[in-house]
Amino acid sequence: MKKAPCCTHKKTNKDLTHTIEFLKIISQEQRLKILCLLKNGEHCVCDIWQHLDMPQNLVSHHLKVLKDYGLITSRKDGTKVLYTIHEKAVTQHTQLLNHFLIPYAN
Repeated sequence: MKKAPCCTHKKTNKDLTHTIEFLKIISQEQRLKILCLLKNGEHCVCDIWQHLDMPQNLVSHHLKVLKDYGLITSRKDGTKVLYTIHEKAVTQHTQLLNHFLIPYAN
């Protein structure tokens, strides 16, 4: 069976790896819920865990994963850390995903 032309170029293989990692990160239900919550503005972990009915330490873990991957950013405000979605990074990842799924999205 021949490989699809869009998946054979070396640069495309790198893009494919990044896209797979992106999908793994957001496929976890709680992380996607966190991103959905953050699209409406910045929140501290103390707000997020209450909205998601999750322990604060688990929310902190998911926030770290999202931040390490670059999908969210944070800033200190006094004693609180406020998280927000990193729109540029999310847009880049979704455009890369579109490259593999949508004809002529290049």
